[in-house]
Parts: sequence; C-alpha cells; structure tokens
Amino acid sequence: MQYWGHDGASWIERFETIRSQTESLCEPLEPEDYVVQSMAEASPVKWHLAHSTWFFERFILEEQLDEEPIDPRYNFIFNSYYRAAGVPHERSERGMVTRPTISEVQQYRQQVDERMRDLVASDEFDDHLASLFEVGLHHEQQHQELLLTDLQHHLFQNPLSPALFETSEFEHRVGSTSDLEWYPVDGGIYDIGHEGDGFAYDNECPRHEVRLYPFEIAERPVTCGEFLEFMRDGGYERVELWLSDGWETIQEQDWTHPLYWEERDGVWHRYTLSGWQPIDPAAPVCHVSYYEADAFARWAGARLPTEQEWEVASRGVEVEGHFSESQRYHPAPHRRDPDAPLQQMFGDVWEWTASDYAPYPGFEPFDGIIGEYTGKFMCNQRVLRGGSCLTPASHIRRTYRNFFYPDDRWQCTGFRLARDA
Repeated sequence: MQYWGHDGASWIERFETIRSQTESLCEPLEPEDYVVQSMAEASPVKWHLAHSTWFFERFILEEQLDEEPIDPRYNFIFNSYYRAAGVPHERSERGMVTRPTISEVQQYRQQVDERMRDLVASDEFDDHLASLFEVGLHHEQQHQELLLTDLQHHLFQNPLSPALFETSEFEHRVGSTSDLEWYPVDGGIYDIGHEGDGFAYDNECPRHEVRLYPFEIAERPVTCGEFLEFMRDGGYERVELWLSDGWETIQEQDWTHPLYWEERDGVWHRYTLSGWQPIDPAAPVCHVSYYEADAFARWAGARLPTEQEWEVASRGVEVEGHFSESQRYHPAPHRRDPDAPLQQMFGDVWEWTASDYAPYPGFEPFDGIIGEYTGKFMCNQRVLRGGSCLTPASHIRRTYRNFFYPDDRWQCTGFRLARDA
C-alpha cells in the first residue's frame, strides 16, 4: 500500500523513530525534572510527552475514526489551544498537574502508539489519514525542540546549575570572529513559499510572487563576540537604538545582556544544557529577542532581512547544518568556508527577520480542527527562519516559517544582518 509517497512499513518506521527520539531526550532526566514549569510560556516535560501523544489520539483516532479516548480527562489537561476540540486547561497551570503520573503518561504513549501502528497497517489508512499522520509527526518534532528549550529555562533557575548532557572536546575550543562579509542579491520578481514537493505547514503556502529590491545579506549570523562589542558600547543604554516597545521591555525586565549570560571575574559565560560554558566569541549569539536583534542592527548600521529576502538568499545553500542530531545542543562557532558565500543559514540558531507573521496571499488553513494550528497566531508576532541546533534535521525546510513574539528569547534565537544595496 502506498500513501502520500510512503508505504505502511515506512510510515511505521518513521513514527517509531520520531517517537523514540523524544524518549531519548528524556534519558538524562530524573523524575523531579518532568513536572517543573518555570514560566507560563514553558511547559513541563511530562506535558510535552502527553500532549504530543494526545495530538495523534484526538485528531486521528477520535476525530477521524470515532474511537473512544483512553481517558476523556486528557482532552482537557493535554489540549494546548484547540478551542474547536474543547476548552483547554490554563497554560500557566500545567506545572500543577502532578497526576497523571510520569509512568501513567508513559503508559498512555505506549497505548496510543499501539493504536497508531494498528491503524497504519490497516485498510483504513488512506491518503487523508496519512496527511494528518504527517502533521502529527512534525508536531512531535516541534515538541522535541520545545522540550529542550523549556528544560534549559527551568534548569537555569536551579542554583546547582545542573548539566544534562556531557560537553564534548569540540565545545571547549574557542574560536575567533572573522570580519563580516556580505553577499549581494539582485532585485527582481521572485517566487517564494512551498513548491508542493513533500510536507509543509499551511502557513508556507501558497507559493506566490514577491518583488525585492537589490540587497546584501551577511555571510553568517551575528556572533557572541560582536554582540559583546555592542554591549560594551552601551547598546542596552542608548535609547536611540531601540524601538519604543523594545526600550520599555528592557527597562521593565532589566535586560543588560542576552538570556543565560553571566559575567564571572571579568569573563562572560552562558548557561547551556551542558552547564555553564565560557562565551565563544565566534559562536552565533543566541537567546536574544527581536528587540535586541533590531537594536544591534541599528547600532551596526544595518537592518534585519525580511523573510522574503532570507528565503531568496538561501536558495544557493543546501538545507544542512548543525541540528539536534549532533547532540551538542548549543550553537557551533563559525568556521569560514571560502567556497560557501552564505554559512550557518540552517541550524545553530533560528534567525529573526523583519517580517510580521501574516498569511500569504491566498492562504488556506488545514481542514478541520487542526486549522487552528498556525493561522490563529498571525498577529503581533515575527517570523524566524532556518532552524536551530535543537531542531531535528528532517523537520526543517527552506520555506519553514517559525514565529514568536518580539520579546521572546528562551528559544534558540539569533539573527543575521542585511542592508540595502
């Protein structure tokens, strides 16, 4: 049987591979690590495990096949924001849900996994179910990244500064920042958006024309060393560099450096999933908000690229880089490749763009309840591109549109510069 370009066996193999990748991320954890919620925007590990499972059960097994839920209460506590699926539990209170227990959630995953394997092997599994199944797989990969970012945020609050993953020898090498070079892109009419081959979220469609004026884009993301120069030049104190909302935010939140940074005896360090590490000046700066990226760009006499510019510039770059499979879990230092005019466009850090998260012309959301997946968030957020060191490699695409609020910075977010030609 062939569905959406895959046979039943390959679907099951992908399902088991992705589900096991989620479980492997939890191997260093102790039971206490599963239930902590460090802020309203983050979720406990246990919730991620249950919610990604609930997605398959609610939108495929229940919605499409009329199967009874394993536990009807899960439709409340593990619903994230799907109002068409019922009233969800308050996001900020997920850390209060100590029951079901971790073992019960793991059993829930196993039960749903078995049901999904049976479905994929059955005659009921058609192209429509395969398309929903594909969304569920990519949804799980999104939560693999969120699980790691949320873990980092809550472990950062711990005075013991625990390290989940061992630091490799490579991570102890400190690079040096090379002078920034620029890559020119001609103006003209370009097509952007998903081309129709393989999976894409609805917000990547439809493919459409955009007009771009000539511009230049930086060969690499802004580095920690360059951001330190911005800080030393009073970047966080110069009101003329900041958007009004950004200035209010840094005053209210008392921001004077990126998230997870701390100066110790005159040396800057940052907290990673491998514990505290010295800042590598050649590594992309990470965990900065859109406001900080925009202020740096003004300081540097440049700007952030639009998402259209970013996508067009990336066309000559292979979709490969430093992703979660490396198990390094924070950005790698830049190593200039003279044969590659644009580097680190994929992996390492999500890159803020100057573009509002808005629908493409002719946008149509997914059919049914999962139509709430992306479209309902198209307001007051900014687009990021390229994936990060926490993103699974098979999850990212050139046309992938991530989105966060401009003051968010607990995600693995950085940026590169652009300027008018």
